[in-house]
Amino acid sequence: MSSLDDFARHKVQSLKTKGLQRQIQTTERRDLACARQDGHDLISFCDNDYLNFTHHPYIKEKAKNAIDRYGTGAGASRLITGSHPLYNELEQRLARLKGTEACVIFGSGYLTNIGVIPTLIGPGDLMLADELSHNCLMAGGQLSRAAVKTFSHNDMTNLEAQLATDRANYRHCLIVTDGVFSMDGDLAPITQLARLAEQYDAWLMTDDAHGIGIMGQGRGSNFTKTDTVTVPLQMGTLSKAIGSYGGYLCASQAVIDLIQTRARSLIYTTGLPPAVIASSLAALDIIEQDPDYCARPMKNAALFCHLMGLPAPQSCIVPLLIGDTNRTMQYATALREEGFLVSGIRPPTVPEGTARLRITFSAAHSDDHIHALVNALRTLGLGQQDNAL
Repeated sequence: MSSLDDFARHKVQSLKTKGLQRQIQTTERRDLACARQDGHDLISFCDNDYLNFTHHPYIKEKAKNAIDRYGTGAGASRLITGSHPLYNELEQRLARLKGTEACVIFGSGYLTNIGVIPTLIGPGDLMLADELSHNCLMAGGQLSRAAVKTFSHNDMTNLEAQLATDRANYRHCLIVTDGVFSMDGDLAPITQLARLAEQYDAWLMTDDAHGIGIMGQGRGSNFTKTDTVTVPLQMGTLSKAIGSYGGYLCASQAVIDLIQTRARSLIYTTGLPPAVIASSLAALDIIEQDPDYCARPMKNAALFCHLMGLPAPQSCIVPLLIGDTNRTMQYATALREEGFLVSGIRPPTVPEGTARLRITFSAAHSDDHIHALVNALRTLGLGQQDNAL
């Protein structure tokens, strides 16, 4: 074991020297964007609970009721006895929301992508991914043993050039992209992607983890434009705006039948607890009934960008590019001392030289929270001065 420990210590020390060591931080998340770390009360601008649903009383009540009726756990794989009745209802609701024939729910978003992609493509096939796609999309491609290539971020000219050169050399082609890019907050050009996919007989898959619930009247980033296009593979998570846990794929019935039969990360893992599924159903109730509430995260992001003199946001994720890793983490520490929890994002999550402060906005943030954050950032020398403050 000494050689293993020596290897681990050397690796960690090397990462620490570069400012890249990561540590798990115990956090007590509370209602209304409040969080407590190391005895300090902070306003969080870094989690993905965009609609504050993790603390919504209606959702918590539905979760408790599910425990009383179905117990605390699923008890088995979904293909054995772990697919309790709430699963069917949630899959039908998600399919209807996304405009597809069917849906299948996985244990997480990561499990969804590493299960779906290897089921659909393999050796002799091609996956073309936006270079800033989430890690789990790339992991799914690697597990598939298909040829995996990237195209320049949101660059449709580059993607088309690769399709024109490579498509004919492969049996099937899968194009994958985030709908909302989690570190940059910008949107994928879904309309152009769908047209290229159709032109070159490719399949388009979008990861809408950061879009569902808050964009396109709650339906997600694929529905933000007036010109509706077909996206045959719509993937997302239940752990962000939905406020629960899990991942899903919405697609045709034929595709879902195949996924249920062959996706290893669905077949060989225990189903989600009933309370988790019940929470997601309750979240969809609110999303469908209260669009004004669901619009709050975007309104808060827009207010922040206006005060900072930044371009209008495309999503409720707003990055402030710093560049240097150590300086980025110093800014995050300074903000924490002022009462704000803001993530410093560094390599390998983002490319070298693009470390940033990643600020996320939720329905729980007040105007006062946002004004105070802007003042703190300006004190650090970030952003433009605004005499209106």
